[in-house]
Amino acid sequence: MLLTITTTARPATDLGFLLHKHPDRVQEFSQSFGKATVFYPEAAEERCTVALLLDVDPIALVRSRGKNSPDFTLSQYVNDRPYAASSLLAVALADVFRTARAGRCKARPELPGTPLPLELRLPALPCRGGPELARRLFEPLGWEVDARPVPLDDGFPEWGESRYVGLTLRGAIRLADALNHLYVLLPVLDDGKHYWVAPDEVDKLIRAGEGWLGGHPERGLITRRYLGRRWALARTALARLAELGDETEEELEPAVEEDAPANVTAADEAAAAEAEAADEAAAAEAEAAGPHPEPLPQDQPTTPKPKPLNTLRREAILTKLEELGATTVIDLGCGQGELVGALLTRPRFARVSGMDVSPMALTIAARKLRLDRMPDARRARLTLFQGALTYTDKRLSGYDAAVLMEVIEHVDPPRLPALEQVVFGRARPRHVLVTTPNVEYNVRYEFLTGLRHPDHRFEWTRAEFAGWATRVAGRYGYQVAFAPVGDDDPELGPPTQMGVFTLDQRS
Repeated sequence: MLLTITTTARPATDLGFLLHKHPDRVQEFSQSFGKATVFYPEAAEERCTVALLLDVDPIALVRSRGKNSPDFTLSQYVNDRPYAASSLLAVALADVFRTARAGRCKARPELPGTPLPLELRLPALPCRGGPELARRLFEPLGWEVDARPVPLDDGFPEWGESRYVGLTLRGAIRLADALNHLYVLLPVLDDGKHYWVAPDEVDKLIRAGEGWLGGHPERGLITRRYLGRRWALARTALARLAELGDETEEELEPAVEEDAPANVTAADEAAAAEAEAADEAAAAEAEAAGPHPEPLPQDQPTTPKPKPLNTLRREAILTKLEELGATTVIDLGCGQGELVGALLTRPRFARVSGMDVSPMALTIAARKLRLDRMPDARRARLTLFQGALTYTDKRLSGYDAAVLMEVIEHVDPPRLPALEQVVFGRARPRHVLVTTPNVEYNVRYEFLTGLRHPDHRFEWTRAEFAGWATRVAGRYGYQVAFAPVGDDDPELGPPTQMGVFTLDQRS
């Protein structure tokens, strides 16, 4: 089975840094069911393609299966596994591109956070649900999907189509996100796994789905199929993904409870989890001891890499907060704590708070901020808490400044007045900083279709944002000024627009 990943971002050979695989090498990685080979069919400054070829050994596959592993439809030794992308490819991808999936690149730390123009090709993918299901799963993630049914036999068109599709995905996506999309959705499309689904699969799903699965319109289907239709595990996963939405709560109530097969005992599940944990530990050791990419050749001096837009946003907000003289700041919708962490590094901010609706996001923020090891003096300046921006909360009051960084576009338009009342009417900080995407700039993202994020409820033009901000400022006694974030295109404006609200002293 084969997967190819192509980028045209210059220099395209930066793909080698992101994947930790040198374009001049052919590298092989042993798997319990065969061998994975990574090579580059093309590697030039304007276009680079990496291929992951998985050679499945049917005998090794049978020997690697536990007694409770699912059987395949054709037979144990003659089947479609060597040719069709499936959970086998997902496991190999997770092993071979482990560091890239985690979004780490020591040689070029700025690269993992940058969306790249990517093209992913899978020539044969089992898809129980046909091309339409492939589109339902990938399009909300920002992909342009080309899913074409594979005929049973080109020589006999009257036989009809097979259950396989040739899948091509195009989009401006971070490479780590693209790999995690494949890792989760390949077994979902196939609707099967080659190993028994143990309870620790929930943690793997949550980690791989971080930042996108919780807001996916098909998260219920994805969760159930990924977890082998084991409803007890699916309930756990959906509960962890839920963010106080009625739709997710409905998904938590199945019509019929699904149990594990009768011949599977708790000891079997524990043994499966223990074996898989051992496999992961061995793979991590192999990666640490294995070949590392050499520096890519550079014939010409490189130009400085542009900063990612999220970095520019954060820097713009920090600069503006310092200009305004704020010393107490609350980040409303703090997510995983990137801005909170940056604020804590600057002693002038004596009190820093972060609020988010998602308990999972706050847990990740605490871990990233190393809350358990934070010095006492810094820890005393920080507060993290859960809350919703559409409900009055006295904990939001008493700050010099509040920040809504890329938050309002995640709120349904009918609920925006409630947010306005909570932030501007009740909390009433001296300053409010709001950033949001400028939809006019989206045409500059070559492979973008639709909105920039599947969870965005809307994206505004500059005129629409200015109209909203002016109306809110007038209603609640604020003055508002606007500033660009990122390259300010003379025709389209900046990629991000920022409104700086200041409380009118006369109000």
